[in-house]
Amino acid sequence: MPFEIIRNDITTMSVDAIVNAANSALQMGGGVCGAIFSAAGIQNMQAACGKIGECGVGKAVLTDGFNLPAKFVIHTVGPIWQGGNHYEAQQLNDCYSNSLELARQNKCTSLAFPLISSGIYGYPRDQALQIAISAIGKFLLQYEMLVYLVVYDTKSFALSEKLFSAIERYIEDNYIEEHKSRHLRNIDPYEYRQSNECCSMMMPQEICAEAPSPVSKTVRSLDDVVAQLDESFPQMLLRLIDEKDTTDVETYKKANIDRKLFSKIRSGRGYTPSKVTAVAFAIALELNLDETKDLLGKAGFSLSRSSKFDLIISYFIAESNYDIFESNQALFAYQQALLGA
Repeated sequence: MPFEIIRNDITTMSVDAIVNAANSALQMGGGVCGAIFSAAGIQNMQAACGKIGECGVGKAVLTDGFNLPAKFVIHTVGPIWQGGNHYEAQQLNDCYSNSLELARQNKCTSLAFPLISSGIYGYPRDQALQIAISAIGKFLLQYEMLVYLVVYDTKSFALSEKLFSAIERYIEDNYIEEHKSRHLRNIDPYEYRQSNECCSMMMPQEICAEAPSPVSKTVRSLDDVVAQLDESFPQMLLRLIDEKDTTDVETYKKANIDRKLFSKIRSGRGYTPSKVTAVAFAIALELNLDETKDLLGKAGFSLSRSSKFDLIISYFIAESNYDIFESNQALFAYQQALLGA
């Protein structure tokens, strides 16, 4: 099942378990911890935590959810940021992996995390986010579970400065280029040629080209047209999976796609995916830009340089960055639709 980043209040999530960013004494704290204790019922939650006693940094323990929509609460203790040289990254990674494993052991099929240690514990949000995405993504390549990373708003969600700057530059360069191309396409090529400026280096080659000779049209019947149906999206997808020497399971997991949805795709020649699903498969199969456009075309979509979503996707593919969770991190920060189911 897929991984989603959403804006929400974690105490209202209807999932099997939610994760509490706890303190080692398992006492009611502030922030997310305080909100979870209050929503669950302070007396019941504190009594359950008291029976456990304490929890070490990076470890995870489980209690009932009591008054929460969630059946369970998994309490994990994140590291306090001390500059990054005191094993904080490993401890934070352990918070996610141990919580996920505990959820799996208790037969949870859905789980919601906050961004652990990014509040009063001072962990830099961009680094905390990268660790969360990496740990959750690694788990989901092996196991089936619907996992949410819950944030209140985009202010609590940070891209690394390097990634943000690179995406901004790519969007700016290509957005400007797209609008320049649109302006040129609106010029009548024959009228422009008569202006004696046809050989200007500013003009694209196709505008300078001679007009094509008229081509006679061959009349075809509707039956002829229908008989020439091209390869469908499911057919092309399955062919690419074979050509890339991968498996169905590896593909839909890397695409952040639910197994049931993939089964639907495999079973139907006429299935048409959403654009985010089609792009997700392109990322999972590590297609280049031309291959991606071909696959999208089978579903009736294209990549446009006037769409921020399309530019972000194009940036990651051009950079040969096929980590779908990192792509979703950027898409979320720019308030775009996320890839996958």
